[in-house]
Amino acid sequence: MATRRRVLAAGIATGSAALTGASLTPLLSARAAEAADSPATGTTPLAIELFKVPMPLIPVARPVSTAGGVDTYEVTTRKVTKEIVPGVQTELFTYDGQFPGATIKARRNRPVRVVQRNGLDVPISRHLHGASVPQNSDGGPMDTIDPGGERVYFYPNKQSHASLWYHDHAHHQESENVYRGLQGSYLIRDSTEDALPLPKGKYDVLIQLRDADFDATGRLLYAMSDRNRNTILANGVPYPYFEVAARKYRLRFANTSNMRFFELSLADGGDMIQIGSDGGLLPSPNTTKSVYLSSGERADVVIDFSRYPVGTQLVLKNTAGRGPVEQVGQVMRFDVTHTADDPSSVPSVLRTLPPLPTPTGSRTVVMRMDEDGRPDPQAFLDEKLYDPARIDAGVRHGASEVWTVTNTNVKAAHNFHMHLVQFRVIERNGNAPGPAESGLKDTVVLQPGETVRLQATFDTYAGDFVYHCHMLDHSAMGMMATMRIR
Repeated sequence: MATRRRVLAAGIATGSAALTGASLTPLLSARAAEAADSPATGTTPLAIELFKVPMPLIPVARPVSTAGGVDTYEVTTRKVTKEIVPGVQTELFTYDGQFPGATIKARRNRPVRVVQRNGLDVPISRHLHGASVPQNSDGGPMDTIDPGGERVYFYPNKQSHASLWYHDHAHHQESENVYRGLQGSYLIRDSTEDALPLPKGKYDVLIQLRDADFDATGRLLYAMSDRNRNTILANGVPYPYFEVAARKYRLRFANTSNMRFFELSLADGGDMIQIGSDGGLLPSPNTTKSVYLSSGERADVVIDFSRYPVGTQLVLKNTAGRGPVEQVGQVMRFDVTHTADDPSSVPSVLRTLPPLPTPTGSRTVVMRMDEDGRPDPQAFLDEKLYDPARIDAGVRHGASEVWTVTNTNVKAAHNFHMHLVQFRVIERNGNAPGPAESGLKDTVVLQPGETVRLQATFDTYAGDFVYHCHMLDHSAMGMMATMRIR
């Protein structure tokens, strides 16, 4: 019978800097609460060695047409079998056979059209997370594509630069569909971002992070709120290494896990410079030792590898979340293999955000789920389960509202995601937000007992859009509501 093991000695602390992950502390802090409600499944997992496979770069999608100034993509979801863990095959749900899905690179004010076909045997709905789009292209939970069907999504791309992502959103299916592979990235660029001397080209790297639970045959196991999702994947492979030059890199981290939170740091305690969050660049860079990402959040960081000698092997650690430290405490490894010229720099000012308008209204949202050990827990917004026939919030088009969101659970963490808008965090637990939350956001974390105040302006599209916990298992359990903008 296979047993869970990790080979830690080979490759963690080699090279001139001896940067090890062996001193990681158990992941038992308050930030482990995101999985406090989760049952264990009792599976027999695969044996996986750390840092044995290179991290692949996610391919860039190519449009089938650029006619009329619109980039058109044709995409089909289908099942494929691929090698994720070395030596075994795993069945996945994919966009065009890619895991993760190919990255769409868009330009501000240049529309994108996606013809989405469903080659799976379950309904799907393609949601562009973080995007301002009309209701008929939002990919809402009830706006699904049946097996064998197709739908056209139109993305105007009128918003500023941002590292977005797309994923399935079919209600009661979204948790499993995303977990089995229906996720990909979507980058909007603009002249503001282009004008900055940040790392570019091959030194601007997208890294999708998530967890998974495999059985001994390589089968990807799914159970609601599974505690055994303890294999960490970066760009679709477990615990990879990534060869870098001794220079600055821009790393666009995206947490595409259903439930897991990450707190990313370098094993030597070195600095990272966070330059972006969900909705694009921060106003100014934030030098930090760690970056915290709940499910669905993104963060762009710059790491300067020139401070390490060639030959250094540097582990990227995770110090958040539930699970054995030898499995979830290490994410990937950076191998410094050569030198390279580096004309890039991180300026002291990255962008200027306009001042928030005077609020026109306010409302409260209470997040709660059952956490008393009952066999079929449910999750609620304002003590209501999601009902697609109900409108929970009426918002005037053009309004700018302050929403006060509270997590009343004592064990379980949540996070809060709004469709259509990027918002600003204006207060966390009565205090000003930290620098990591100083930019535009579409997803914000709430640990047990926390309250966050945010301001959103609804001046783009009218229609019905959802807001929900983006721990997708919680969303599927009912923690979602609908706002009508008119």
